[in-house]
Amino acid sequence: MADLLTGDAIRLHERAGSRDEAIRRCGEVLVEVGAVAPAYVDAMLARERSISTYVGEGVAIPHGTLNSKESVRRDALAVLRFPDGVDWDGSDVRVCVAIAAAGDGHVDILASLAEILMDPDQAARLRAATDPADVLDLLILEKT
Repeated sequence: MADLLTGDAIRLHERAGSRDEAIRRCGEVLVEVGAVAPAYVDAMLARERSISTYVGEGVAIPHGTLNSKESVRRDALAVLRFPDGVDWDGSDVRVCVAIAAAGDGHVDILASLAEILMDPDQAARLRAATDPADVLDLLILEKT
């Protein structure tokens, strides 16, 4: 599970003026770490237009459509924190966990994320994280 989320895919001081700008930035990070082809970013935006990826507690999980799997080079996650928040169709998003998945290797981390979001203290820790090691501790190390 640890190979899906690495320190170089964790960006904790991002800014975005809109939901789409935040999604685009998430996709750019997945491209930068070699997980996806640039076309995947458009698929992430298309997914959001069909159904919101906001999951509560200030967190969204942007990802591509089913048809975008050919743009995925390897399963990976990226975590972006937006300290100033992003208006996500009326909800305030502070953290995006972007998913690139051709398989189902990301499911365990999503289960960890669900556990974190059900615990208000842990959700607050994720929203407040300023060090990539804190994010890794929350999503991976504590769950292994």
